Amino acid sequence: MTPMPQASSVSALAEALSRPREEIEAAFVEVGTRLSEGAAMLNRLTKLFEALPAALQGDEVIEASAQLRAVASKARDLTQDFAKEKADLERLTQVVAAANSPIGELRRAVKMMGIVSVNARVTAAGIVGDNEDFEVFTTDIATLSDSARTTIHEFSQVYRQLTTEVEQAASQRARFDAAHAHTLSELAEQLDQTLCALDAQRQSAVEGSAETGRVSRGIVGRIGSAVMALQVGDSTRQRLEHVESGLACLADIIADNEAFDDDSRRQSVAALSVLEQTQLRETALEFAEEVGEAETALAALASDAGTIMSRSRDLYGAGKDASALTVLSAQLRTATEILRDCEIERGKLEAVASAVQQTVSVLLGHVAAVQDIEANMRLVSLNAAVRCAQLGPRGASLTVIASQLRELTTETVVAAEAAMGQLDEASALAGAFGAAAGGDNAGQIGRLEQQANHAMSLLSGLDERLAGAMQSLNSDGPKVIKLLAAAAGSIDGQVRLSESMEDIAMQITALSNDSVPATPPAALTTVLERLRKSYTMEAERKIHAALFGGAAQAAAEAVDDSDDFDLADMMF
Repeated sequence: MTPMPQASSVSALAEALSRPREEIEAAFVEVGTRLSEGAAMLNRLTKLFEALPAALQGDEVIEASAQLRAVASKARDLTQDFAKEKADLERLTQVVAAANSPIGELRRAVKMMGIVSVNARVTAAGIVGDNEDFEVFTTDIATLSDSARTTIHEFSQVYRQLTTEVEQAASQRARFDAAHAHTLSELAEQLDQTLCALDAQRQSAVEGSAETGRVSRGIVGRIGSAVMALQVGDSTRQRLEHVESGLACLADIIADNEAFDDDSRRQSVAALSVLEQTQLRETALEFAEEVGEAETALAALASDAGTIMSRSRDLYGAGKDASALTVLSAQLRTATEILRDCEIERGKLEAVASAVQQTVSVLLGHVAAVQDIEANMRLVSLNAAVRCAQLGPRGASLTVIASQLRELTTETVVAAEAAMGQLDEASALAGAFGAAAGGDNAGQIGRLEQQANHAMSLLSGLDERLAGAMQSLNSDGPKVIKLLAAAAGSIDGQVRLSESMEDIAMQITALSNDSVPATPPAALTTVLERLRKSYTMEAERKIHAALFGGAAQAAAEAVDDSDDFDLADMMF
């Protein structure tokens, strides 16, 4: 027969049981806090990325993509236009340079006219007398020669100005081509590639949204499973409290010498020790099983969180990898700068075209003056021939001079017209420049820039939204995984507490080796019923019923009807 245990020993067992209970309570509160925080962050991230596929398929993205494809197409057209303009500008340079030869002949002819004019004055002075009128040789020819020299000098100066302007334009275009060789075509190629990447990303996002939704729903289920599994902490705490309460009752029965005699006390120790060790063992067993389930649920939740974050990074880019939208925005900024440079260059070309046409117009005025001089010179030559005929043989030398003047005058006009033939072609080329750079095409590059900027404004909001999502993913994602992994780690250490509960259960078993009484004493029945009523778990009630059945409950009801017995008065 086992000796009657001491009340202090039983109280010590209850106190020992309070330690794992408190540790379980603290651990599960911490786990619950981490799970709650991690689940909330994960929920926010999941909703953030679930909304992105719809945003990527929105009207604004479609409109922006269409505009950017139009920009790429126009950029290719501009590449061809710039190539043609380059060829036209090279032709303009050649044509203007070709005018140099006839203009040189023009200057030579005018110079010779001046020499002949001097010879005419000298010769006329030695032949004619004071009473003879040879002013045509002494004055008229010199006047017309000076007028021709002045006109051709001005003509040459304007031509040099034209040559300088065309050479500067050609030099500027060469520098522009060196800086932006194939830039527009490369821009169009890059835009096409990035837009294809954006389309692929949009398609992947749409195709992946179903999988993302599936994983998200799985996460919700995991969270629910984890929350349910964590209920073991609260249920275990309550059941341990009930075991502690039962041990406290046992300690009170052992110490109470009035309500319980030795026999009823021994029966009570046997009954309560079996009850509490059974309750404790079942609690420890269920705790060990459910803690394993909770750990598995949390570990799976952490794994799912990592999966959905990895999928989000794959779809939208992360870290050093830029998204298609980010790349596109950068390309558009470069595109607008290039288009602006092109617009400036075309403005310069238009200015050159206008200057060429104005200069050619001025040169035409000078050619008209040369033609007038030529007509006057012919009249003067005719007058000189008449005068020379009057002199007879004496006028032979003046006749030669007059003939030279007619030939030089003809050469002057021929050279001027040859030069203007080249310059007329230059004017036509300049007109073509004006049509390309202005007219219907005026501001074409500016409109392209406006389209690009409009597309950028449409995409910037989505780009910011995507960047914000990625920033949240990169900042909160590791926190979520860390929280969930820490929660799973905290659960992992709780299994050892079931061993502590088993140890205490063995010590409770050692309190008595007597059998459970078939009919508990009346005082014990009251205690058992009070304990039964305190249970909050069905498992506890089943254990209680399996040990004591309905007899104890019937006896307790009989006791409850008595007016002269109060367990509360007895125990407290």
